[in-house]
Amino acid sequence: MQVNEYFDGKVKSISFQTATLPATVGVMDIGEYEFSTSKKEVMTVVSGCLKVKLPGEDSFTDYNAGADFTVAADATFHLQVEVQTAYLCTYE
Repeated sequence: MQVNEYFDGKVKSISFQTATLPATVGVMDIGEYEFSTSKKEVMTVVSGCLKVKLPGEDSFTDYNAGADFTVAADATFHLQVEVQTAYLCTYE
């Protein structure tokens, strides 16, 4: 396992290997973030809410606890976080 911090510690994650895919589990503090992908990512909101603007979209969509979204490889996406939010992300 490896611990990662981004955006001056406002995003913290722990990477691990599931039975089938590499993954991270983490927490995001309130703020706005831009992430880039190198692999296809499926992100599931565990607690809280992520407002997500995916590539090619003009507006943000809310993803609450239990919801997931997919980001293609080699893409950039934007997040707005209004409450501390936990997530699980798998990589393909």
